[in-house]
Amino acid sequence: MAWSESLRRGAVGLVTEGINLLFPPRCVLCGHEDFLKVAEERLAGSRPLCLNCVRQITADVERCLICGTAGPMSGRCRRCRGRCADWEGIAVLGGYGDRLREGVLRSKQPAGYDVLVGLTALLLERHRPTFNSWQIDLIVPVPMHWMRRMVRGTSTADVMAQTIGRLTAVEVRHALRRRRATAMQNRLPHADRRANVRDAFRSQGLVTGRRVLLVDDVATTGGTLGACARELRRAGAATVHAAVLARADHDNGGNARGD
Repeated sequence: MAWSESLRRGAVGLVTEGINLLFPPRCVLCGHEDFLKVAEERLAGSRPLCLNCVRQITADVERCLICGTAGPMSGRCRRCRGRCADWEGIAVLGGYGDRLREGVLRSKQPAGYDVLVGLTALLLERHRPTFNSWQIDLIVPVPMHWMRRMVRGTSTADVMAQTIGRLTAVEVRHALRRRRATAMQNRLPHADRRANVRDAFRSQGLVTGRRVLLVDDVATTGGTLGACARELRRAGAATVHAAVLARADHDNGGNARGD
């Protein structure tokens, strides 16, 4: 490394430490001060999550890497064994409850941008070996209908995709569009959710032969993720994996505002 670059980095580090001393960083979720940061969050340019929040969010049971429900971290769990999943694998930060539920709900608002970036960076950190093994070369966010986005003012899937893309140097592409507005999945009986999103998404091309990471904030039954994954496969994607912040389990009520 050239001496000029070493000098520049040293100066940046000193300035950063000085700013942190004068204006101590606060956790974006609970507001408490904490000087120990998650490395990926610093790279993302977000304020940190405190260690207490990180521990609460990541204190989750082991989850199946195929369906995302509570189960072993490798292979198929009892729930999905013998069934053909719509995607090859899924990475989940935690169950939809307690501190993570609070963070997800806040991240759905424009003012929750820092929370969303911090949670996404934590998801990437926790599952980095898994992401590396998938050899993803394209990130695709689950699209939000334009009317819902106009009302909400932000798209969590878009922010998550951009954050993961920035931290991994993987291309992000809006390869799906939502053809029609659908009813909120959490307001429907489980038996009706798959039909609710059937033919709701269309590929915009440019995924042929690509190894795709499909990104959304919450998965409940997996209906939305499944519909998107099937459309990406129809458009020629080589593989489709998924990543979500939270998976709604039956024991935490499953009352998630997601798919």
